[in-house]
Amino acid sequence: MKVTVEDRSSVKKVLHIEVPQETVAGELDDAYQALKKTAKVKGFRPGKVPRSVLERLYRKEVQADVTSRLIQNAFAEAIREKDLIPVGSPKVDPPELSNKSAYSFDAEIEVRPAIGEIDFKGFELKKNLYKLSEKEVEAQLGALQKNLAKIEPITAQRAVQDGDYVLIDYEGFEDGKPCKETEKTENFTMKIGNAYISKQFDEGLIGLEPGETRQIEVTFDADYFNKKLAGHTVEFNVKLHEIREEHLPDIDDEIAKKLGPFETLEALKNQIRENLTKGYEKRIEQELNEQVFKKLLEKADFEVPDVMVQAELDHIIRDTERSFEYANKSMQEMGLTHEGLAEKYRETAKKQVRRHLILGKIIEQEHLEVSDEELEKGFNEMAQAYRQPVEHIKGYYDRNKEGLDLFKHTLLEKQAIRLIIDNSRIEEMEPELENKNDSTDTGSDNS
Repeated sequence: MKVTVEDRSSVKKVLHIEVPQETVAGELDDAYQALKKTAKVKGFRPGKVPRSVLERLYRKEVQADVTSRLIQNAFAEAIREKDLIPVGSPKVDPPELSNKSAYSFDAEIEVRPAIGEIDFKGFELKKNLYKLSEKEVEAQLGALQKNLAKIEPITAQRAVQDGDYVLIDYEGFEDGKPCKETEKTENFTMKIGNAYISKQFDEGLIGLEPGETRQIEVTFDADYFNKKLAGHTVEFNVKLHEIREEHLPDIDDEIAKKLGPFETLEALKNQIRENLTKGYEKRIEQELNEQVFKKLLEKADFEVPDVMVQAELDHIIRDTERSFEYANKSMQEMGLTHEGLAEKYRETAKKQVRRHLILGKIIEQEHLEVSDEELEKGFNEMAQAYRQPVEHIKGYYDRNKEGLDLFKHTLLEKQAIRLIIDNSRIEEMEPELENKNDSTDTGSDNS
């Protein structure tokens, strides 16, 4: 067999492969011999059908089967011979097969980039020392208090004011016809001023009294999140049922008991402090990691295989879809498309692939391994994160070797990052944002 390699780039190759005529003829002979034993053709006894008849009846199927086998075997032999490790599947446009000539075909492949040894020691990193404040704890308590608020009808007879909650029915029309994006909705609760539909819609409700109806014309901004409404003018028919107001519970031991296994308000505050502290620790870790990756990317310049970028991009888009599903929304409702997300996140995917490849090189050059203790710790952390018994986590990976290998590699990447940080010069500093604004609410959503 003859094999030559054409370099299209550092990661894109074309294998020109020629399978000898005698190999082709032998494969075809074997295929027809096997078919002869099983073929049932009227007028012939089993095993006695002439090859010419088989070729006339089954040529297309035999050609496809032999072509597939020849390509598969020849490609496997070619990459072994040339010491290549492809990523993804080869692209092959199979030519016609003939038993009277050699079989030549081209296989386009991508390979992992060759990355030289990486000097990762001596990086200069900045570490922000975020400090917890009681203002953050109070802000968290306020948010929890609001989550337990009750929205109840007002007792006074008056018109809608800014800041009120209202219970309404509405339906939108465009050019006199019902608009699908603003279809009839009944008993809908919203807060005036939050611009759930639009600021114009909210303003149109002010002054309305319970039992009254009103037509409100809304022209949506050109950059409105729902692209199907952006720039359109919709006339809403609205009926007001009730004006409601928010009643907040007191922040005391009783609210703590409602929010979890807490007997006192102080116990709840301690849990909030712990959550915020963990959030800051995670933020510090993420900031150091980002600095490390930025410096690594500056040190190692190489081309990235498209197939790896596409796989990472698919993963990002799937995660985005899942995040919408958890919020009971769809990408279509938010005016998003797969094509738009692919364009938005392609560079992010490329950077992620570069990070994985660089960390993989450091794992290799430093001969890093996952110990049994580290694996056990990883299982326990995952069990805690997913609130599952650790035995369930272990059982899953016992049945999923590919998943276990990926999990171990993730632990190795974390090990590599720790190694880099441990070998860096770290300057500890006060966070600039907090100094400038004298604000301590940064990270308050990490609970």
